[in-house]
Amino acid sequence: MTGNHQTLALLLFSAFVAVTLAITTWVSRNRHGSAEEFYAGGRLFSPMENGFAISGDYMSAASFLGVTGLISLYGYDGMLYVVGFLVAWLVVLFLVAELVRNCGRFTLADVVAARMSERPVRIAVGTSSVTVSVLYLVAQMVGAGSLVALLLGGTSEAARNWTVIGVGALMVIYVSLGGMRATTWIQIVKAVLLLGGAIALTVLVLVRFHGDINQLLRSAAQRSGHGAAFLAPGLKYGGGWTARFDFISLGLALVLGTAGLPHILSRFYTVPTARAARRSVVWAVGLIGGFYLMTIVLGFGAAAIVGPDAVRGSNAAGNTAVPLLALDLGGGANSTGGTVLFAIVAAIAFATILAVVAGITLASSASVAHDLYASLRRRHAKPRSEVAVARTAAVGIGVVAIALGLLARDLNVAFLVGLAFAVAASANLPVLLYSLFWRSFTTRGAVWAVYGGLVPALVLVLLSPVVSGSPESLFPSVDFQYFPLQNPGLVSIPLGFLAGWLGTVTSAEPPDEAKHAETEVRALTGAGAV
Repeated sequence: MTGNHQTLALLLFSAFVAVTLAITTWVSRNRHGSAEEFYAGGRLFSPMENGFAISGDYMSAASFLGVTGLISLYGYDGMLYVVGFLVAWLVVLFLVAELVRNCGRFTLADVVAARMSERPVRIAVGTSSVTVSVLYLVAQMVGAGSLVALLLGGTSEAARNWTVIGVGALMVIYVSLGGMRATTWIQIVKAVLLLGGAIALTVLVLVRFHGDINQLLRSAAQRSGHGAAFLAPGLKYGGGWTARFDFISLGLALVLGTAGLPHILSRFYTVPTARAARRSVVWAVGLIGGFYLMTIVLGFGAAAIVGPDAVRGSNAAGNTAVPLLALDLGGGANSTGGTVLFAIVAAIAFATILAVVAGITLASSASVAHDLYASLRRRHAKPRSEVAVARTAAVGIGVVAIALGLLARDLNVAFLVGLAFAVAASANLPVLLYSLFWRSFTTRGAVWAVYGGLVPALVLVLLSPVVSGSPESLFPSVDFQYFPLQNPGLVSIPLGFLAGWLGTVTSAEPPDEAKHAETEVRALTGAGAV
């Protein structure tokens, strides 16, 4: 890219960083240091504010960069991510939003531990939550690296690596200084910017094709080199039974995974009541639905206008399709309009990554401090030290995410998020649903459900083509691939539910009927909720 692109994009990005750091500083001066303030922002946000923050948390680099790139490369099959990400919110809205807000305090483990033996359950669920969060963080780091590689012309590997490190450092500052209140306002600002940018690009794509969607699709199919096959199922997931099972596995992970994502569940605690939590989800569904409809137009627009070959040439996984589309829509590589539009989109994508990593880091550091540390600490430790532990945990999680982000830099960000969703659906969702709806569920069942989903999911990923055995793998030079599917959800999600059931029916501990009744009343009515 030219110097103009670099300078303008970096100026816009710097402006966003300056604004968000100002918000964080202002919030840090006005906080009183309590756990409720740090983890839940004092529960003072309105449903609309929280709805924008949820959509800001959810519309990540995987959505803006990865999904659009997959659609531009694989057409119809790339749209599976759009459908999965959106349908998942129906599960959240109807099954968990209100109940989680009523039963918990700060984390997913609060809900499960309400009727179980606390220590083993908190350790299990806390471990799972941190694992899911780190996997999700890696995807955002990879998106940041891809964007900077494009911005700097793809010539500087060092710049790409330093960008990942810089994003990690900023997310630690946001979380450790500002907590949930600063993170929420950063999410809201980012959601407005992202929706505004997506609307502008979508309008420009439609104007280019005179509002004719059919012409857009025909042009995309023709430019793709696949013809009509580009608009039909099977281009990515139709190469045989393995690919079809991968399709089913990914769909299951996307639809069921959202309800197990720690950083999404923690957002329900930032509003004062369960009714506000449900209304937050309604706002989020509207915003997210509109956004994903636009990503379909942008994906096919990138295929028709930029072309899959150019997208692959810039980034093999397709992560840079949107900035390239913006460059072309603005008038081309050396035009003022192209420079400005590219810079704006690049800055918005950076803002997206920064805001999402802040939310995920906060949720994972809360799990470390509120669940793991609180379960293992000595009883005479001061309660306020939990917040200090959370801030320290944010640093450690940031370091781990940076290291893994540098390792996985050549994988598609939407694909990486699919893995995080699979682990969330395998380990977190079974224990959450069993705790809320199964009267006979026991502590052993809860612990088995978490580890029975988490361990198989991670092992299957390690033994899959993602890690070894193919040119696109993390380690292409070695081959210990024994599991044929790229996404483990088809196997690991049922195993999580099965392990929870097996642990319960083999448990010598009788289920606590009184605690279940208390939890049920609290979940459905809000009586006694924090």
